Amino acid sequence: MKRLSASAVTIGLLQTACSADPGANLRETLALAEHAARRGAQILCTQELFRSQYFCQTEDHQHFKLAETIPGPSTDAFGKLAKKHKAVVIASLFEKRAAGVYHNTAAVIDADGSLLGIYRKMHIPDDPLYYEKFYFTPGDLGFKAWQTRYAKIGVLICWDQWYPEAARVTALQGAQILFYPTAIGWHPGEKKKYGAGQHQAWETIQRSHAIANGCYVAAPNRVGHEKLAGRGIQFWGQSFVAGTSGEILARAGAQKEEVLVVPVDLAQVDRTRTHWPFLRDRRIDAYGDLTRRFVD
Repeated sequence: MKRLSASAVTIGLLQTACSADPGANLRETLALAEHAARRGAQILCTQELFRSQYFCQTEDHQHFKLAETIPGPSTDAFGKLAKKHKAVVIASLFEKRAAGVYHNTAAVIDADGSLLGIYRKMHIPDDPLYYEKFYFTPGDLGFKAWQTRYAKIGVLICWDQWYPEAARVTALQGAQILFYPTAIGWHPGEKKKYGAGQHQAWETIQRSHAIANGCYVAAPNRVGHEKLAGRGIQFWGQSFVAGTSGEILARAGAQKEEVLVVPVDLAQVDRTRTHWPFLRDRRIDAYGDLTRRFVD
């Protein structure tokens, strides 16, 4: 067996198909996490909202019953797994913060099983079959990075992945790996005409975050056809890990559940940022207009 360097860490991405049974989805994701940990994964990340089907296809008050507190049953279960395997876990959850206040939240659990912190999704979409503004209050914790046992990581969620500002602010806090729990797919009626371009855009924008910030990017996505309204959404899977120059290190398929276990070398972050000194050459004196909605 090839010996990993002292600066190596192994990422595990969990790509699953979801049923209508939240308990079954939790059990399956825990089983996949166990499998990834046994294969050597040290930082595990679920797909977005793994405990349920993607309920945002409709605006239905019944779906608020799917939410849970943090800490709560899912963080308790993943905390035990994290402690058992000495693994960091990123779990994407539907958080009930208070009556009438719900968030799309990622819980970060360190390798000792403790809850290190949470990130609440900042950018909330509202598009056909992606009616997230009905359910989720925009995040109010800002962009964050955490020093875990194995690496300094940042977590952003799905729609956040289209915004270079989010990746940059997180990277500026020292994040070596950006994780993007995701639930994205095709409208079946649009796939033939737009499908390839949509997927390429999704992957390209995230690979560009790796290049611009000299860090790793890891994006787990769900698979399967979920029909809660209209013709539903065909989730395209294809979870991937990109290197510090945007190169694809590993990619899952589009049709089935998979666990990606990918070793990365954290020393490469420093090397890349030194040889491609984008952070050095930023003109922070000239970016004030970024805080404006539009520059007339």
